[in-house]
Amino acid sequence: MATRSEIHLELVELSGHVIAQGGWSATLRADCLYRTARLAKPGHRCRLLQGTQEIKPSTPLAALDLSLGTCIQVVWISNSTDAYKSHSNAFAAIKANGSVVTWGRLDYRRNSSAVSRLLTEGVVQGCATNGAFAAIKAGGSVVTWGDPERGGDSSAVAALLTEGVVQIVATDAAFAAFKANGSVVTWGKGNRGGDSTAIATLLAEGVAQVCGNLGAFAARLSNGSVVTWGDAFFRFSLLAIAPLVATDVVHICATSIHAFAAFKANGSVVTWGSHFFGGDSSKVAPLLTGVVEVYSNYRAFVALKADGSVVSWGDTSWIPYGYLSDVVQVCGTNTACAALMIDGSVVTWGNDAEGGDSSEVASLLTEGVVEVYSNYRAFVALKADGSVVSWGDTSWIPYGYLSDVVQVCGAGGAFAAIRSGGSVVTWGDDWGGDSSEVAPLLTEGVVQICGGEMAFAAIKADGSVVSWGNPRFGGDSSAVASLLTEGVTAIF
Repeated sequence: MATRSEIHLELVELSGHVIAQGGWSATLRADCLYRTARLAKPGHRCRLLQGTQEIKPSTPLAALDLSLGTCIQVVWISNSTDAYKSHSNAFAAIKANGSVVTWGRLDYRRNSSAVSRLLTEGVVQGCATNGAFAAIKAGGSVVTWGDPERGGDSSAVAALLTEGVVQIVATDAAFAAFKANGSVVTWGKGNRGGDSTAIATLLAEGVAQVCGNLGAFAARLSNGSVVTWGDAFFRFSLLAIAPLVATDVVHICATSIHAFAAFKANGSVVTWGSHFFGGDSSKVAPLLTGVVEVYSNYRAFVALKADGSVVSWGDTSWIPYGYLSDVVQVCGTNTACAALMIDGSVVTWGNDAEGGDSSEVASLLTEGVVEVYSNYRAFVALKADGSVVSWGDTSWIPYGYLSDVVQVCGAGGAFAAIRSGGSVVTWGDDWGGDSSEVAPLLTEGVVQICGGEMAFAAIKADGSVVSWGNPRFGGDSSAVASLLTEGVTAIF
């Protein structure tokens, strides 16, 4: 029972799952709620809402309007670039009852009908290639649909997908399922990672992590070594540095095109793949010590070091000039990077046309920035006062001044911003930047937006979905509109 000096609250996901409940001192600020929420999903960012009103980390708990109830809604925010860089041509919505609704390319919808009875309940997670979907159900079984050659047909490994799957990752045409027993199961296009028979014994047990880029997978084993499969180029390039990834690897990541990077326990980084896309880090190898995180865009890596400095490699035109320190976040378009500094300023480098040159808005990026977002060719900086600054391809700069913005999402060539109260503003190319056809539905209540290759889908507080953009890429959900009026908790 909360005392008069406490405020009793519940932190609840869109699905209705209660993350935490209890009493918090009325003297605290809401950052304590954010910390509590993130314990449920380490490494993930979230928003907290009371009704449709944004709760900022700086909000005093004593200022919460308890007449609205004690339920605080937790909305998880996906990586701002993951969705549109997946090249997905459709959306799939998971509903509170565990059912799935898909829309977008006609072949996706046709193929999902064959497994529709398996998608009526129990779905908890999903993943997509450029042509197919895979869904994990509550018991760890997997259901697939879409282009058979791109992972839609998993019949050859169906017996291995009946239980125990905890995660699925994808290339552009294959899936890899990571199981609770440490094994990995693959299917889809063989030369894109669907065929792992050559290393099957290494993937039968002891796998600790799997990641994928456009054409290959890499797995970190529990003994600290790394194996890769898919595009033959990656297997051959890994041989050159095999001794360096035989032990002590603690994390692996990939650029979205043609390279991988491995963190080692001593803070060093080892890379392989195309030297055009970050696979060759030999020129900066002496600087790759004390690394705590690695970011990437399509063609380059940026390593953030413990002292707040960064090291970048890949396409040499994207290396920042001089020394950067006190960096807290790095974000990438196709061919440029932006670094958020600890003082709230932003530094950019790379292809001028795609965000590397921020000189025209430099005076607006000297302080107050709290988050940087990107699409293929432009950046958006969200400032502490709720305003935004955009730069890159100039045709994608929003007209006029935006205020009260709480979240931004990027699609291939467009942005969508959620404002306080749940209204949405969009800008960019016509495939997502123009939301005029659904504008009346975006005036209030939006709590989350998912960006695809050429379209957006927004979840509202009542669990309904609004989509816009290229109809063939998920912008038109009219065929399944009756199924999207309530109960949607996540979109992939």
